[in-house]
Amino acid sequence: MSSTRNIRIKLAYDGTAYCGWQVQENGPSLQATIERAILKLTGEKAALLSAGRTDSGVHALGQVANFHTSSQIPAENFRPALQAFLPHDIVVLEACEAPLDFHSTFKATRKRYRYLIDNSPVPLPFLRSYTWSMRRRLNERAMHEAGQLLVGKHDFRSFETDWPNKVTSVRTVFEVSVTRRPLWNLFAGDEGEPEPPAHGTGDIIALEITADGFLYNMVRSILGTLVNVGRDKWTIDDVARILKAQDRSIAGCTAPACGLYLVNVWYE
Repeated sequence: MSSTRNIRIKLAYDGTAYCGWQVQENGPSLQATIERAILKLTGEKAALLSAGRTDSGVHALGQVANFHTSSQIPAENFRPALQAFLPHDIVVLEACEAPLDFHSTFKATRKRYRYLIDNSPVPLPFLRSYTWSMRRRLNERAMHEAGQLLVGKHDFRSFETDWPNKVTSVRTVFEVSVTRRPLWNLFAGDEGEPEPPAHGTGDIIALEITADGFLYNMVRSILGTLVNVGRDKWTIDDVARILKAQDRSIAGCTAPACGLYLVNVWYE
């Protein structure tokens, strides 16, 4: 009998065609699609664990997942081997051997998400599934300044859909930035720190946020709130008031899923 191994993979995917990461009855999920590929490759029915259960329509540049297997396929060969059984909108970026106790969900220490807004007065049609189109020009400087109020350890209940979803709504946000950029460099999922805020020209507004964990719809709710600052509808003081109130009903809208990307996950 072959000994059990733990294989860690890094994934990028276009979430447009999926009902989300987790297996569901109402449509194809990313988890089920990848588990079928593992079954076809190894002949084993594996339970695939992930760093984050991204919602329907949400994308990833650096999702991390792991599964146990008795297959003797060399770890690095799982990348091309699995890819042969996956659709074009799911890509295995890396594969490696992990300790048996590695758990992609519980061992994660921080994650980074990115949200993209197409702020062009004439939006490009092929960005429709990958950005939130807003034709009115936003004040990204004000959005960035307001976002700094969220850095630190806070109760983020005002930005959690259908509270309570977790034991606690307290999270630590390490970094928030809102920048205006050209399109070309926004689909890179590197492991380094994001570029420092450069309030220049460009039609794409990018929110970058890194935290030790995220609540349900937290990033999209924060973005919906900051957009109201960018529209000059709310002030920084309003954001401070919303954070303190711990009341989802007074915060901004939940931004569409299509502009959200899981960029990177860190582990010890």
